Amino acid sequence: MSVILKMKRPSPWQRNTRRKGYLVPFALVGVISLIAGTAIGVMPDISFLHKNSSDTGELNGLAYVVDGDTIRLAGEKIRLNGIDAPESGQTCLDGHTEAYACGTEAEDYLKNLVGSQMLRCEGKDKDKYDRLIATCYLQDRDINAEMVRSGWAVAYRQYSMEYMPDEEKAKSARLGLWQGNFRMPWAWRQDQRQASAEHINCNIKGNISANGRIYHLPGSRDYSATRVNENRGERWFCTELEALAAGWRSPRYD
Repeated sequence: MSVILKMKRPSPWQRNTRRKGYLVPFALVGVISLIAGTAIGVMPDISFLHKNSSDTGELNGLAYVVDGDTIRLAGEKIRLNGIDAPESGQTCLDGHTEAYACGTEAEDYLKNLVGSQMLRCEGKDKDKYDRLIATCYLQDRDINAEMVRSGWAVAYRQYSMEYMPDEEKAKSARLGLWQGNFRMPWAWRQDQRQASAEHINCNIKGNISANGRIYHLPGSRDYSATRVNENRGERWFCTELEALAAGWRSPRYD
């Protein structure tokens, strides 16, 4: 005698409950995936903020200006290739033979030029100070060239002649440094090294000549050639105000 077992068919309510039981986990997975996808979509592209591609020698990012020819970008200190700007402490003479802080002016110009825009810098070589030597761009605009073209830097001709045409244009238009007289930045640095080696703290030279009592600032044209002979009444000054108060004047030319 065979026995046939009859399975009781689930009621419609049970069938719906089972379907819902299977659907709940899938629904949860779908919701979690949707949230994760949305979160990924709104996250900032961090690689866009600072990209360092050592293979191509290209850096991208926001720049911090150190001085008129040096910036920091994407963890690198960068020396702008082919140009030289006055140093932070350098002074120059304007068109009225008045001294001004040309190093600060050059730095401010570069800060205004770069602003908060993204830079692209290209270069692989480094100098003896471990700075990357690079040409930097605002989109396709060469900011190295712009610094020379504006007159706030000169072509660093010891290493490159690339920006000489830009320098000639700035010089002809008497822009930036060319509005008056100045010491080439590399020569000014040499003056400072010499003064430091001689342990001179007050490095303004008070000279007496047929033209009268004239003081020469570090960075002026005749600074290196001027020798202070204290036996003749010549002397060193620490500030321009001190020199002026003592009866010395600034040179009419550099």
